[in-house]
Amino acid sequence: MKKRYLFILLLVAVLFCPVAQARKITCFNEGWQFIKGPFANNIVSAQNQWKRKWNPVTLPHTWNARDMQEIERNFYEGEAYYRKEYFCPAELKGKRLYLKFEGVGSCAEVYVNGKLVGSHKGAYGAFVCEMGNALKYGENNQIVVKVSNASRPDVIPVNHSLFGVYGGIYRPVWLIVTEPCSITLSDYASSGVYITQNNVSSKSADVKIKVKLDNGTWQPSQVKLENAIYTREGKKVCSDVQDIRLSPQGIKDYVSEFTVKKPHLWQGRKDPYLYKVVTRLIQDDRVVDEMVQPLGLRHYEIVAGKGFFLNGEKYPMYGVTRHQDWWGLGSALSNKEHDTDLAMIMDIGATTVRFAHYQQSDYIYSKCDSLGLIIWAEIPFVNRVTGQERENAHSQLRELIRQSFNHPSIYTWGLHNEVYEPHEYTAMLTRELHELAKTEDPDRYTAAVNGYGHAEHPVNFNSDIQGMNRYFGWYEKKIQDIKPWVEELEKKYPEQILMLTEYGAGGVVTHQTEQLAESGNPWGQFYPETFETKLHEYQWSVIAEHPYIIASYFWNMFDFAVPTRVGGCIPARNMKGLVTFDRKIKKDAYYFYKANWSRDPVVYLTERRYINRERKNTHVTVYSNVGIPKVYLNGKELTTMHQGYTQIHYVFDATLDMGKNVVEAIVTAPDGKVYRDRIEWNYGGESDRKMNVYENPDEHFGL
Repeated sequence: MKKRYLFILLLVAVLFCPVAQARKITCFNEGWQFIKGPFANNIVSAQNQWKRKWNPVTLPHTWNARDMQEIERNFYEGEAYYRKEYFCPAELKGKRLYLKFEGVGSCAEVYVNGKLVGSHKGAYGAFVCEMGNALKYGENNQIVVKVSNASRPDVIPVNHSLFGVYGGIYRPVWLIVTEPCSITLSDYASSGVYITQNNVSSKSADVKIKVKLDNGTWQPSQVKLENAIYTREGKKVCSDVQDIRLSPQGIKDYVSEFTVKKPHLWQGRKDPYLYKVVTRLIQDDRVVDEMVQPLGLRHYEIVAGKGFFLNGEKYPMYGVTRHQDWWGLGSALSNKEHDTDLAMIMDIGATTVRFAHYQQSDYIYSKCDSLGLIIWAEIPFVNRVTGQERENAHSQLRELIRQSFNHPSIYTWGLHNEVYEPHEYTAMLTRELHELAKTEDPDRYTAAVNGYGHAEHPVNFNSDIQGMNRYFGWYEKKIQDIKPWVEELEKKYPEQILMLTEYGAGGVVTHQTEQLAESGNPWGQFYPETFETKLHEYQWSVIAEHPYIIASYFWNMFDFAVPTRVGGCIPARNMKGLVTFDRKIKKDAYYFYKANWSRDPVVYLTERRYINRERKNTHVTVYSNVGIPKVYLNGKELTTMHQGYTQIHYVFDATLDMGKNVVEAIVTAPDGKVYRDRIEWNYGGESDRKMNVYENPDEHFGL
């Protein structure tokens, strides 16, 4: 009887629901060929160069995966070409065909059968090209994409100094086929659906859904627009259907408004509950287009001096930063690499991520929605000002906001990072970007970042959030100077919304010493991991004691490529990550944060790579968030213990034996479970490997 009832329900659904004929999206990453320049300026000579051998490639692809990562100041920036043969079936005539590029570094021109169908400036936003009349139906079509990652004064970032802009079609490409009437694809490559929410509480939430529709015919079309909200489990919460006579002249906006009663709130990592919004366009009783977007019902509020509040509850902002490149891959990543990075970010216990310094993959933003990570998204207005980047900065911010509008995990739009002279121009442009963000999205915060420690700098106070990058003990002053700095700001500017948006130091896992100073030398070639650890141990303890710092973001989660520099004797590398560039080694500071932030049990002995010790009388450091450890050296318990900078930080005095030494930490948790860690050291006599100290008495404000 039950089976018969289910069959009847299924039959009713088939008979009375519109048959889905929505847009068709096909992966377009296979079958490409690639040729790299430079190319001659003379047209005839350039055409002759095209006769050279083209290399087959599969997208995502970059031509800088090696030279930007291995050699300082010796990488190719310039033009290259991609081409692909596409057979367009004759039955697609009358449809609309688009190519969607998720990311091309950094400027692109797209040609179909020799006709320009689209162009784009900016390495990090998506863009869409409609192929239109350039296509030949029932025939092969040649698609050519001209790409350049050469620095330009009118395209941000204007140089490769803080990070390299990898050249190539380094994110996926999609072929999208729609009916003539569709949810628009041409609104800055957005979904065409914009979800806003207001008055969010446990009692109710007001939701507005704006949809942009496009009629590609010459006549008005009669259509129905349905917006519906579903629970994660698939139950319809509410819906709205509108009968529309859709004009062919321009994109049209249509709005549905709902009040969701007793909503299941999106509560960060604790409970990242997502509804889904399904938008359907129906014509002649057929679903001709459909979009599905996430809906996380939440309310963000920042209270100066007190903290970050999620749905009225104070929420800890344990922050990391992330660059998107990988060793050997550059920025041409698959979802597997994104998932690996996010798994480590979750493992360390982070609650918020600053995705710096540019728009990152929409996939990773979507994953943050479902994981409950609260994120900062920004544009690459960084490092230098030329006076020619205004239009492109506006364009890239508008792209970022429209393409990422529906991600509930995003709480702020980043406007700039460490840009200064000329101050008047920079301040003006930042104010313009702030106003643009508020026009596009009045419900989120804006943020701007500098490296000066004083709030009254001319480029400050042009956004909702003031971010400051402070590298005490590395580029400036001493490790301990972070404390008087924040205390002075608390006193002078109690109403400022302040975030510590970068801090840290270089750390190379093969560089070790226990003879540490209070400042390192970023211009030298010895970057001890032990110094990086010391800096994070102290500075996090200060941050944790000062709620005036609304959120902090250590720099960086992963080592990354900087093609214009040498860091720690390693060419083209920034070594401030807590995980090595190849993602194989988690440095000691990683486990310090995990023990402080994560609910997972941690018992960890530091300095495990510092095997050959320099001092007979030394110390043993343990991070434990499950209880006070007992530590044994060569089987004998160490009894002299000092509390470190936080409650999970324990330091024991030790005297090493000649030769091999075994160190073991044991903790019996309150539930009776035993946790252990073990390392081995060698001691062969006193030695002297001191740090090369550089103490800059002035403020660091950027490179």
